[in-house]
Amino acid sequence: MKKFALVLALLIFAGIEISIAQISKISPDPHIIPDQGQAGILSPAQTATLMKAIDHTQQGDKWGVTVRATFSRDHGSPALRQLKADKIDHKRHSYHPSDDPENSNRAVVPELGTNFEANWTIDGAPPDNTIAVSNGGFVVTANNDGIEYYNDAGTFLYFDTWFDFFNDNSLTSSIYDPKVIYDSGSDRFVMAVLHGSNENTSRVLLCFSQSNDPQDGWWVYALTGNPLNDGSWFDFPSLGVSNNEVYVTGNLFKGNSFNQSVIYQIPKASGFEGGSLPFQFWSGLSETPFEAFSIAVASHGQLGNYGPGVYLVSNESLGHDKIRLWDITDDMSGTPELLSYTVNTTNYSPSADGFQQGTSDELDNGDCRIQSAFYLNGVVHYTYHADIGDGWNGIYYNRLNVSNTTNAHSTFGFQGSFDYSYPSVASFGTSTGDPSVMIAFLRSSGEIYPEVRVVNCDQDFTWSPSVLVKSGETFIDFLGGSTERWGDYTGIARKHNNPTGNLWMAGCYGANINSQGVPNTYKTWVSEITGGEMVSSSEPPSAKDISVYPNPTYDLIRIDFTSERREMTTITLTDMNGRLIKTLYYDTPKPGPNQLSFNQSVLTAGTYLVSITTPTQILKNEKLVILR
Repeated sequence: MKKFALVLALLIFAGIEISIAQISKISPDPHIIPDQGQAGILSPAQTATLMKAIDHTQQGDKWGVTVRATFSRDHGSPALRQLKADKIDHKRHSYHPSDDPENSNRAVVPELGTNFEANWTIDGAPPDNTIAVSNGGFVVTANNDGIEYYNDAGTFLYFDTWFDFFNDNSLTSSIYDPKVIYDSGSDRFVMAVLHGSNENTSRVLLCFSQSNDPQDGWWVYALTGNPLNDGSWFDFPSLGVSNNEVYVTGNLFKGNSFNQSVIYQIPKASGFEGGSLPFQFWSGLSETPFEAFSIAVASHGQLGNYGPGVYLVSNESLGHDKIRLWDITDDMSGTPELLSYTVNTTNYSPSADGFQQGTSDELDNGDCRIQSAFYLNGVVHYTYHADIGDGWNGIYYNRLNVSNTTNAHSTFGFQGSFDYSYPSVASFGTSTGDPSVMIAFLRSSGEIYPEVRVVNCDQDFTWSPSVLVKSGETFIDFLGGSTERWGDYTGIARKHNNPTGNLWMAGCYGANINSQGVPNTYKTWVSEITGGEMVSSSEPPSAKDISVYPNPTYDLIRIDFTSERREMTTITLTDMNGRLIKTLYYDTPKPGPNQLSFNQSVLTAGTYLVSITTPTQILKNEKLVILR
């Protein structure tokens, strides 16, 4: 396997020496018009003071408070419940056990490295697994019950329930929905955890690690979960970072009725210092072509960050044939706009709930909301689950080309045998030009207990067979009703300083916790994921029938390419910082030889990149030298 060298710039940030790679944000082609002007209302700048510093060396009074509850409440609309109910009988009649449902001609499959049992589910369902891993090998894994630290050898370092972790008398309501990420540009962890589920108690507890070792403690800020002061509370967060900022999105509810989504935009330097934290938020988000709901932040997929601003994605939780790309165009210190673009995709809709062995209790598959996203090399990768036929859940994996706002996708699953649910995606490429990914997910059926698996999808959308990470040991009967919560999300994270694509994942599986007297619940399994003999290179594959000439050149450029089939093709010219200069071609060429020519007299002397892509692959990236 070829490896590539990472060149890091050392600088002083927030008084701490860190390594950071900053990548310019590629923008949509200026000829592509957003859905409307500003797609949201920006609040005035505000400031949050430090709530507390968490010092793990000072134990304090640990009350051991726990709240057994259903977190991330079921806010399914009557329309969603009816849609799923309409599908369940048809799903039951289409069920057929299968010994080998995932045939693949691909020779290489994911491999498991260090793996171990982690968080239990005793107090809150669903588990809501999240995980992050630092360059130094610290692993933070959390669920609705609490937080744990390990090193990358699987050695246990720390555990606390959420009440004892925060150890703050002002926190008196449920603490739930954790999301933790590692900011590889700042070499720190960032975490968001929710508190309370009414207008008076709702807070977003935003935490910044004080060093690259989570054992050194955290700075904690409490942002209001009712930012509009309209009786709302905050649910289902998404968390991401750019070069200079942290972003937290969430859904605001009034009671059990959805109100709107909001996006917090937060400069991160003060958070890593423990100082006063400036922030602003976007509300009143546009509802064209469907309402803004569960907006996923797309952090950079490999080492370093991008910016200014950030990309986000959302879809219609009840199903549609479109996706929304959101673009915060600038940092808070600049003049940011919030733009929304409508992107066409294949039809998707929610599936019926899932089956499990040993019980008639069904597993709640939720809706179609986007679960996970990242940005890399001008493409937003994202995933969600949806109906792949007869009411069975499968994985929908997508690559959204930002410059031309086109979407390529592929599905994975086996209609009639298993439900593939709650996927999360991370970059597995060995370079920024390699779009390969690993996807962690949960699986269940009438012949197996709920289990954890992982699958690889390569640059050509070729899927490996999925690999069992941890098999279920029993069925789920935590809530005692006929439908059990499942998910709501699964965690996967890249170890950024490992150029071979090393990943870590955390997912829930059916288990008994006999020592605590809690049967038929969930445990978490954490695993390192590698790729064995995964073949990749430091450059995208080049097609032999594509020529860019003359190169170097003074004036006229010609691009010759041969199309084997009718497929949407995009040819772009960018500078070496990734900024889009011009979309030269966006069309479906005729099969056979094609030629494009353009006069580059408007360009200054320098080096540029010509990229030729289709929805499924990168055909060529070639450096073009302009002389004067």
